[in-house]
Amino acid sequence: MSDSVTFSDVEAAAARLRGKVVRTPMLRHRLLDEITGGTVLVKPEPLQKTGSFKLRGATNAALLLDPAARRAGVVTHSSGNHGQAIACAAAMLGMPALIAMPADAPAIKVESTRRWGAEIHPFDRHGVDRDALAADLAGQRGATLIPPFDHPHVIAGQGTVALELIEDARAAGLALDHLLVCTGGGGLIAGCALAAEALAPGAEVWAVEPEGWDDTRRSLEAGRRIPADGTGESFCDALLSRQPGAITFALNHPRLAGGLVVTRAEVLRAMRFAFDHLKIVAEPGGAVALAALLAGKLPTKGCTLGVVISGGNVDPAVFAQALAAA
Repeated sequence: MSDSVTFSDVEAAAARLRGKVVRTPMLRHRLLDEITGGTVLVKPEPLQKTGSFKLRGATNAALLLDPAARRAGVVTHSSGNHGQAIACAAAMLGMPALIAMPADAPAIKVESTRRWGAEIHPFDRHGVDRDALAADLAGQRGATLIPPFDHPHVIAGQGTVALELIEDARAAGLALDHLLVCTGGGGLIAGCALAAEALAPGAEVWAVEPEGWDDTRRSLEAGRRIPADGTGESFCDALLSRQPGAITFALNHPRLAGGLVVTRAEVLRAMRFAFDHLKIVAEPGGAVALAALLAGKLPTKGCTLGVVISGGNVDPAVFAQALAAA
């Protein structure tokens, strides 16, 4: 398997995934246009079967396994969304799945992963090298390791998010000026950047991260992979990768316009906005791109802006905080 990923891989993934994942709609709301002075196009990935975009990459990677690999099953590590996606894809194909999950992962994500039939292996988020753990578990079982982001088939599948949004924008007679993407390890934005480069070459693609976990922004500025400084809280649990992936950063460095950073308060306000006006439940990590837009992190007047809401698997207690946000 080559580490290189091209737009052709994204197109092939879109064909492979047709009928197997939800083609989420393009949403618009008058209030978003009024606030920004532009035209805002929202891609709501909480509407996927597993509640996040992760199903795209996981399913694409699983579909490309040969029969022997499918029989042996798959292993991954995940704080929740990728784990659910791998579990769902494995169930679809009749494969066993083992998911290493942090012991403090949101209960809703753990239970959702288990409901798809996967085995859960808990670990200490702060004391374990999750990549090494997953590789060891896969080796013990002779299973295939499908990591959350630094994998060419996963990246290609995630790129279908932007491919669909750009196609729907074109159908509405619109061309993107900016695309804001929630960013952890960089798999989603890498696939989206490939799609934008091919289909909307005038669009600037922006990585959006929570405070203290802005390793992609720091890495883009430094021109090399820089780890997060570790000062951020775990509120945006879906985006806590400690540094960009090797494959993802190689794709993102020459293609992204830059990185934007949002605060906890800005994320909570975005979650509340999504619920009140878009009728979408967004988890904290899934709301950071919308948070950046609403907080005015970019000039937006007269622009057409794509915004990815990447997931909606939020713990009820955390969502209650969002509903209480002013």
